[in-house]
Amino acid sequence: MSGRELRAVKHYLVIDLEATTDDGDGEQRVVPRDEMETIEIGAVLVRASTLEVEAEFQSFVRPVRHPTLTPFCTELTGITQEMLAGAPAFPEAMEALRQAMLVGRWGVVWGSWGLFDDTQLRRDCAHHGIDYPMPEHMNLKNVFSAAQGRRKRYGMSKALRLCGLALEGDHHRALADAKNIARMLPWIVGGERID
Repeated sequence: MSGRELRAVKHYLVIDLEATTDDGDGEQRVVPRDEMETIEIGAVLVRASTLEVEAEFQSFVRPVRHPTLTPFCTELTGITQEMLAGAPAFPEAMEALRQAMLVGRWGVVWGSWGLFDDTQLRRDCAHHGIDYPMPEHMNLKNVFSAAQGRRKRYGMSKALRLCGLALEGDHHRALADAKNIARMLPWIVGGERID
């Protein structure tokens, strides 16, 4: 985004997803990469002028293509089958996110740490036959490196440490990761330096 486009931003919506997965490779995968499904959405709405959090959103999502979580997925995320039992399907969870974070707001740009979350939301929307309802996406990992004058792309945990911030909450849980990413916005879009 150009400087002029960033000035038009009124809110940053930071989203992190957790998705079905396994640790197999190639034909050994129980959940093929193109069949991964969102199982948790975490989002933090941040006012661009102050970089203060205005709202938070969290929802589990019931998977349908591979409804049984792999042991690897549960170990990685801490999300259990029981947590998903009464969860909404993706279309309902996506609409709840839209209602909570986008409806009635303008100048919203959403961002995630890398491209996975945008790709996953688009994949889920296509699978469920619903329109992709999101505004423009920012790859916050790339913007962080560019803002700091670095070529290297850092994982979220490493970037937090570079900012002098400790990881808060459980890593690989959507809302905790979205909050941690939002805490780095001063170094991503606010002009703070890590040097």
